[in-house]
Amino acid sequence: MTEPVLILTMKWGTLYGPDYVNNLARGVRQNLGRPHRFICFTDDATGLDAGIEALPLPDLGLPPGHKDSRWRKLALFRRDLAGLSGTALFLDLDLVVTGSLDPFFDLPGEFLIIRDDDLFRPKPLRKLNPARDAFLHSVGNSSVFRYTVGAQAYILDAFLADPAAATAGYEISQQFQSAQLASHGQLAYWPRGWCVSFKNDVVPRGLASYLRDPALPEGARIVVFAGNPKMDVALTGGGQKWYRRIGDVSWLRRLWEQGRDR
Repeated sequence: MTEPVLILTMKWGTLYGPDYVNNLARGVRQNLGRPHRFICFTDDATGLDAGIEALPLPDLGLPPGHKDSRWRKLALFRRDLAGLSGTALFLDLDLVVTGSLDPFFDLPGEFLIIRDDDLFRPKPLRKLNPARDAFLHSVGNSSVFRYTVGAQAYILDAFLADPAAATAGYEISQQFQSAQLASHGQLAYWPRGWCVSFKNDVVPRGLASYLRDPALPEGARIVVFAGNPKMDVALTGGGQKWYRRIGDVSWLRRLWEQGRDR
């Protein structure tokens, strides 16, 4: 019998309520045609639907005196992650599943992630510093990544070797994570267009946003809310700017809430 794949997410604090977890789990269930376990690492399992496995947040393992836990997501790279093993797809809570997730498991590779630059418009001024530009172009956006549990423990090892240096040398954890993956030859990306940006790929640009409503690009499987507007704002009709109208997104909200009443 084929072992179920793992779908992992994390929820802590009060920014995201249980509806984010429940809607994500339903979206996965309707768009993944293979056996899977949906696991939410959380400090509060209140309100989670039956079938969602709630597990305690994994310990980052910070040394005494270092209390900066902003990079908590790196704990996913523990060798002993809650006794789990096998292939895992991590999904952030602030995204909408819009198509089949099976290709995310079919694509060969040891580690696959979104290329962060694929979610944003070009930044010409960045080219004034070619080395910095090349590095930022390599960074993976950790909203959606696939790995084998325990296989990239070197990421967490490198962080714990000197957490202060890591947080001083890199702006956010996904930059540090990408640098470690690249140094081990394991940094690879999803095909462009599988994971798309709400504001840059779904909402028409400039004047066109006043003429057309947001639409899902062909082939898109996940909509990511990178930058602003955030998901909770966008799905309730907010986030308008004079240079960017956000029209009817009721179709996207329906996809986010898919299966709620089933």
